[in-house]
Amino acid sequence: MPSLKEIKGRINSVKSTQKITSAMKMISSAKLRKAQSRVEHFLPYQERLTLMLNGFLSSESSSYSSPLSQQREVKRVALVVYSSNSSLCGAFNSNVINLLTKTVNEYAKANVEVEVYPIGKKIEEATHKSTRKFQIKGSYISLMDKPQFAGAKEIADDLVNDFLAKKIDRVVLIYNHFKSTAVQVPTSETFLPVELKKGREALPVAADYIIEPDKQTLFDVLIPKSLKTKIYSVLLDSAAAEQAARMVAMQIATDNADDLLNNLSIQFNKQRQQAITSELLDIIGGSEALK
Repeated sequence: MPSLKEIKGRINSVKSTQKITSAMKMISSAKLRKAQSRVEHFLPYQERLTLMLNGFLSSESSSYSSPLSQQREVKRVALVVYSSNSSLCGAFNSNVINLLTKTVNEYAKANVEVEVYPIGKKIEEATHKSTRKFQIKGSYISLMDKPQFAGAKEIADDLVNDFLAKKIDRVVLIYNHFKSTAVQVPTSETFLPVELKKGREALPVAADYIIEPDKQTLFDVLIPKSLKTKIYSVLLDSAAAEQAARMVAMQIATDNADDLLNNLSIQFNKQRQQAITSELLDIIGGSEALK
């Protein structure tokens, strides 16, 4: 059995760890509020842009098509994967890595070449360690620490240019969607080719628009802009999910430390009582021997 000194050392160690996890929970809570604020400020812009695009599509029945909406045989796919730069956030990173592995395996069975855009240190490390053969495109570790639209625009431009040049045939985003503080949903969705929602059903109330200079020119501007905002909005979404996952993980760790301290305290008291009892028995035995 461990000695009283060993148990006391473990108690002090757990208390120190508990202080750290409690502090990390408070920091993550503050960062989560900041991340949610960024999402709430950017979301109306994205929603309005999407509403405008769908509104223009539903305003008339012309057969508009974009090179970015072209469906073709998938021979090469690009996966844009979001993770965190640090650990201690529960299953946040492992969920994304598992979803990436599953997706890569599915494409491998179909003999589709894969290239990965790793956004975040953890997913970049996982891709370098992977036994699967795929091309790693760039390094975007700094983008997760400080989400910026300029960085998202650069990625979106590269993807669009490669898609138009037919270097890739599909782009898929893999990330953790922030549903609530306690729930982050691993998500995989198609980024390219773009799905154009045509027809009056695109909006609850269809409207007639006067478009200048013309519909083709307007769509050629709006669609790439909506793709850039999508990359950025997913970046903000993943950043908020990361802080939520870390806050929950640190809360669980703090609660576990409480339980461990209670058990160690009981063990310490039992050991101390046993030591006192043994000393009393020794004293009594010695006094009896002197009689």
